[in-house]
Amino acid sequence: MVMTPNARHVICAIVVWSACGPPGTDRGAEAAPSIDASPPPLPASVTNNAVTVVRVPGGEVVLSFLGLDESLGPAGITRDALRWDVGSRAWTPIAPVPGPPRIAATAQSVRGRAYVFGGYTVEEDGSERSVPEVYAYDPVSDVWSRAAPLPVPVDDAVSGVWRDSLIFLISGWSDRDNVDAVQAYDPSSDSWRRATPIPGPPVFGHAGGIAGNTIIYVDGTRLEADSRRFALERSSWRGEIDPLDPTRIAWTRAPDHPGPGLYRAAALGSGSRVVFVGGTDNPYNYDGIGYDGRPSEPVATAFAWDTTTERWIELGPPTRPTMDHRGLVRVAGRLFTLGGMTVGRRVIADAVELP
Repeated sequence: MVMTPNARHVICAIVVWSACGPPGTDRGAEAAPSIDASPPPLPASVTNNAVTVVRVPGGEVVLSFLGLDESLGPAGITRDALRWDVGSRAWTPIAPVPGPPRIAATAQSVRGRAYVFGGYTVEEDGSERSVPEVYAYDPVSDVWSRAAPLPVPVDDAVSGVWRDSLIFLISGWSDRDNVDAVQAYDPSSDSWRRATPIPGPPVFGHAGGIAGNTIIYVDGTRLEADSRRFALERSSWRGEIDPLDPTRIAWTRAPDHPGPGLYRAAALGSGSRVVFVGGTDNPYNYDGIGYDGRPSEPVATAFAWDTTTERWIELGPPTRPTMDHRGLVRVAGRLFTLGGMTVGRRVIADAVELP
């Protein structure tokens, strides 16, 4: 990210993986029906798109929101929204996400609706603004609606769903600095609650998810207060949500994950595991150029935190290294990244599967 008066920058993608078995097994994810769950390529190359899956009567819908095109410039930031009805042949454009074009948003789904949170805008002069807007999409009626705004506007935050009831947003960037805020959204009441803040360094571009009552997130980029420079944060954190009061989270430092520290990896809670894939070890601005001036390159890595054994598990690498993700999707027992950047800062439209 470039430090402008209210600066910080972002991007994203989609790749596909083979997931796991039923919860509680050594594979770590629930069983799935045997269907054709290989997403076709997106209609156009895009990165930093927020992605999620919604269960609807008779099947599932994969959604891609917002993002940045191949130009890698402010004019290429989009409000586009797409849906893929699992088993169909192509993606279908839907009404654009309300609000301004933005990147670094996050998306999650609860009880048949998808929610798009935050993100940031980039003006032609390079100035940036973290937006508080939250919008809900109903894939059955194909209608957008406004939801309660974020109490603390954030972008490049980690998000996850707890018990199909609350959506947590963890840390992230807010206009001029990272924040330690943990914000919990309740779709049933369209309201927000503040949860126990993170104890580690506030970060943006970190990755994580929720499995059972456990939040796991890793790495990201911190702002060094003495120099106002961005640096890769190499750390892993575990939060245990209190089922009786989910705003109470017991945070502890987790063992370091396998491989290098990562920025803008894709992650998702799947069964008893939180799975991570891709990213880069060189934090960058939304154009893929590192804050050190070097072009960033993706890392071909994949690993998971297993909540039953409380340890890291190394997974086979994806077929193509990618970075700049805003989520990972799971369809019929397989995990995918959609779009993103690959080697040479090339923006792609592909769905990539982990063998």
